[in-house]
Amino acid sequence: MTDVSRFGKVAVLMGGPSSEREISLRSGAAVLSALQEVQVDATGIDVSGDVFERLRAGKFDRAFIALHGSLGEDGCIQGGLEVIGLPYSGSGVLASGICMNKHMTKQIWSGHGIPTPRFRLLQGVVDPDALVEELGLPMILKPVSQGSSIGITKVETREGIVSARKHACDFEDTVMAEQWIEGEEYTVAILHDQALPAIRLETPRTFYDFDAKYQSSDTQYHCPCGLSAVREGEIQEQALQAFATMAASGWGRVDLMLDSRGQPWFLEINTVPGMTDHSLVPMAAAAQGISFVELVLRILETSLAQ
Repeated sequence: MTDVSRFGKVAVLMGGPSSEREISLRSGAAVLSALQEVQVDATGIDVSGDVFERLRAGKFDRAFIALHGSLGEDGCIQGGLEVIGLPYSGSGVLASGICMNKHMTKQIWSGHGIPTPRFRLLQGVVDPDALVEELGLPMILKPVSQGSSIGITKVETREGIVSARKHACDFEDTVMAEQWIEGEEYTVAILHDQALPAIRLETPRTFYDFDAKYQSSDTQYHCPCGLSAVREGEIQEQALQAFATMAASGWGRVDLMLDSRGQPWFLEINTVPGMTDHSLVPMAAAAQGISFVELVLRILETSLAQ
């Protein structure tokens, strides 16, 4: 076990005002409990407008970011922490901002030859016929900067585009349409430049949505994922490349699909993945022989490099 005294006083940042607040509170509580279990001097902070004043007043030495969604995962909190000189876990301002924006992520991936489903940002009046011609049916409509599959709809018909866009706009104004990839969904966790075992996700629902992630008892997580060791290694290497292309660092999770031909299609990067009892990074770490407490400490170690 690492010498925890080197971490000093740690603030576990959680909650906040985003649509993923409740998931963040669960992640933060699990992280805080793990740190306190090994006598790290850790305090949970539910993030609000005075968070930076509270961090200064508390004389913290570093922050473990367990925030999900806007203002926590998108570079905002990271920028504020840099201003006050407080080291923090995970990716920096630039990578956090890029990865939170699915459209920007896919633009950069496309420019680097990393396969990602066809996509289009929906702006102004949208011609459903032209969109179907471009992306085909079914397609996915999603808010650009939400996590946990919030606001996402699988669109089966031309007529469903308008209502799906309206649903996405309930969460934010910027919406993206994306080609539907028929196949199996996988996720690869990244920890200290190492790809952990891939997990194959299986759900009886239309896709791996919010309920499948956090509420359903019939979602299945396959780890080992069922791929050959050689093929899994190739996928892990591609996931590392996709992660590095965004200048992401420390830890995170790369989500992808494999179509019927075995072609990977990269979907998005999570720079602050969930740390709940349903979360995928702890599951992948466990398959690698890394306990939850060790995982939390190793994530916190990413703050030491700053």
